[in-house]
Amino acid sequence: MPTYTAPVADTLFVLNDVLSMQRHANLPGFSDATPDIVEAVLSESARVAQDILLPLNAVGDAQGCTRHADGSVTTPAGFKAAYEAWREGGWGALSADPDFGGQGLPHTLATAVSEFMSSANMAFAMYPGLTAGAIAAISAHGDPAQKKAYLPAMIEGTWTGTMNLTEPHCGTDLGLLRTRAVPQDDGRFSISGQKIFISAGEHDLSDNVIHLVLARIEGAPAGVKGISLFVVPKFLLDESGRPGARNAVSCGALEEKMGIHGNATCVMNYDGATGFLLGEAHKGLRAMFTMMNEARLGVGVQGLAVSEIAYQNAVAYARERRQGRAANDGGAGADPIIVHPDVRRMLMTIRAVNEAGRALILDTALKGDLSHRSPDAAERQAADDRMGLLTPVIKGVLTDRGFDNCVLAQQVFGGHGYIREWGMEQFVRDARIAQIYEGANGIQALDLVGRKLAMNGGRALQAFIGEVGRFCEENRADEAMAPLTKALKKGLDDLGRATAWLMQNGMSRPQDAGAAATDYMHLLGLVALGHMSARMAKVAGDKLAEGGEHDAAFLEAKRVTARFFMDRLMPETAAHLARLSTGASSMMALDAAAF
Repeated sequence: MPTYTAPVADTLFVLNDVLSMQRHANLPGFSDATPDIVEAVLSESARVAQDILLPLNAVGDAQGCTRHADGSVTTPAGFKAAYEAWREGGWGALSADPDFGGQGLPHTLATAVSEFMSSANMAFAMYPGLTAGAIAAISAHGDPAQKKAYLPAMIEGTWTGTMNLTEPHCGTDLGLLRTRAVPQDDGRFSISGQKIFISAGEHDLSDNVIHLVLARIEGAPAGVKGISLFVVPKFLLDESGRPGARNAVSCGALEEKMGIHGNATCVMNYDGATGFLLGEAHKGLRAMFTMMNEARLGVGVQGLAVSEIAYQNAVAYARERRQGRAANDGGAGADPIIVHPDVRRMLMTIRAVNEAGRALILDTALKGDLSHRSPDAAERQAADDRMGLLTPVIKGVLTDRGFDNCVLAQQVFGGHGYIREWGMEQFVRDARIAQIYEGANGIQALDLVGRKLAMNGGRALQAFIGEVGRFCEENRADEAMAPLTKALKKGLDDLGRATAWLMQNGMSRPQDAGAAATDYMHLLGLVALGHMSARMAKVAGDKLAEGGEHDAAFLEAKRVTARFFMDRLMPETAAHLARLSTGASSMMALDAAAF
């Protein structure tokens, strides 16, 4: 069975030394997140992930969920007890609003915890993950009565949440959705329609499931401007606020999936179910995007998380498996395969992306906290800009890289990686969905190129390019940093040229922008990851120069990993630039009938 050790030391290094999270101790929630508290939270969440969730990962994959004749769904053996332990530990309340029972700690810390949980058992972690997104949407758009009715139990974990967007005929193009909402005399709505691919739509872990459902009110405008968002609980609340009568919503089927078998992915039928408008009528898409943005960052975490557990197991195998001899070894016996350069290539690629990806996610999560908690309007705006720019990058790039990394880790195992008992093929299957749901990665790229770059006159991208450029300039005279900053500056220059090409061609020829989008997203992602990798190397070098009681081997490994990133991964920016600069002509030349 695969093993997993949560990367607590790596996470603390990023939070404490690279991001200097304690600089924000004056902000709400941060004052309680002292270094001792942060370390204690990470250590305890690591224990839960390793001891409770990890042993159930293969069980959940093998058993899956079971739908019964009455439409109820049972999760795999052990999931219910594990969820109860998770709930009793207060993990869902970690960063939630104290007014509704939350602990109010920074979302940055909750993001770190979610990585550990998702590495240990991605399918399980999706149940509370979806709930967190629903909490965010109700917090942002609910009226006081709705917040009081739903948030305390959802934060406590006794109720869970979902998001219901997709319909059989309608995925990304939500303007086509057909689910109807008929107004009732008492201000409620009757919701009718079918939703598919609903993660955690029905299960036995909680006392109630609070569905957030996109639907069209009768007479509403066509397209996305006529969509509204509704709260549709599995059980309607009685006068005391407890689950009462069963609502007319049911699980019609469970999807048969490639991976994440331990999560109940449901076809949900709404047959005149009672719903309550959340936010303004016809403004549902805006309200749902509060949840979608939270979910997209969470999916980026999943890409990192599955990559991390796959990496750890590939390293353990490479240290033990003996095949062939090292190039400089004249002995007769076989050496561990970790001595071979091509195995090192695979392991170092995964390691470099994981370390930079973790830092980028936590840095972006910190920007999210600042956008809500900083008293400085300029800081809030800059933080919100960065979140908006990097959300599609984190979702798209880290899930693409996460899947590729799982395949690389599987390759390290050779034939054993293809056999179920080693666990690697599950990681590949589980990682694949992260590239698809919460907006397929091609959509993330189009969102970046079509919307995010031009917002506010390109303010967010200009600020990002300026920050990376200043870092390169400030450190180019440092002998140890110069090779890193030179490579990072080359990637930044490629990003500048790609941006200029889009400005010159994308507006007049929209197909060129569409053809360039994925390459542009990955180019920007490489620069963002490279920046974080170089920042870690800089901090590590400074600490080594200080001497003292620092872990020299740990710090030196950060510098070596950053050097590998710049040597082996950053040059990919040139290929992305070359590809996107060719435009759409050859891509679109064939008639559709010729395929």
